[in-house]
Amino acid sequence: MKFLKQRWFQLLLTIAVTVTLGVLLVLLTHEETVTVSINQLNVRSGPNVNYKTVHKAKLNSRLVKIGEKNLWHHVRYDDRHTGWVASWLVNRRTNLKEATNLSEATIVIDPGHGGNDSGALHTLDATSSKYMEKTYTLKVAQEVAADLRRHGAHVIMTRNSDKYVGLAPRPAIANEVKADAFISIHFDSSPEENQSSGLTTYYYHKNISMKLAKALNSQMNHYPMSNKGIEFGNFEVIRDNQRPAVLLEMGYINDQDDFKTISGVTYPYRVAHSITKGLTDYFSDAN
Repeated sequence: MKFLKQRWFQLLLTIAVTVTLGVLLVLLTHEETVTVSINQLNVRSGPNVNYKTVHKAKLNSRLVKIGEKNLWHHVRYDDRHTGWVASWLVNRRTNLKEATNLSEATIVIDPGHGGNDSGALHTLDATSSKYMEKTYTLKVAQEVAADLRRHGAHVIMTRNSDKYVGLAPRPAIANEVKADAFISIHFDSSPEENQSSGLTTYYYHKNISMKLAKALNSQMNHYPMSNKGIEFGNFEVIRDNQRPAVLLEMGYINDQDDFKTISGVTYPYRVAHSITKGLTDYFSDAN
């Protein structure tokens, strides 16, 4: 007892040091890991599909997570090397067999109009939603998003239902998440019914978006309506976009022939296939 009274401070200090070392040991050995959900996952030099691939991670391999940025995880894949992986391709079930450049992309899909903003009308006196542009932009956009997700891409919708979304928040979403592509879906209208027909792809920032516009427009040559090509468009959702961005006019809603195609059951699937193919080509030369 006398010994304990004389040595109590040293014993207390020894216990404190031991506990501290134990806690540090647990923290150092209990690193957060992520499991690769797709074979040959690209580990890139930066948090974007355009960065160089520095390593290929095998299915079910584990990577140590050391940070995150722009929806990508910063990971260590061995004792000395680090890189970046798309966060949506780890720790999840997926039907993809191997990673592609498209599967690593973040795509913002923007269904035009919505809510009290009906957009263009099939006829001037149309009152039913089945004649409103907003109905078909959402139908097409939802199928585009579904098809891109089946190919592994990370898709963000500016609206998922018939609700109003202002113009400014739409490009803001793409800018915030550093999207790899922004696609706004619309249907055109002429001053009078049955005056015009066709598909048009619009861009605003030529140096940023022309390549995307060409890749998508190249898939629009085999529709019932004509492909009117690529044009400059001063639309806020692409003008205020710092990311590669296009606005697609997928037919004239107040043309009888175009509307028959637009309102058809298979049209959303056709557009989805075209956009997925166009984006696949667009990202094909990524590192």
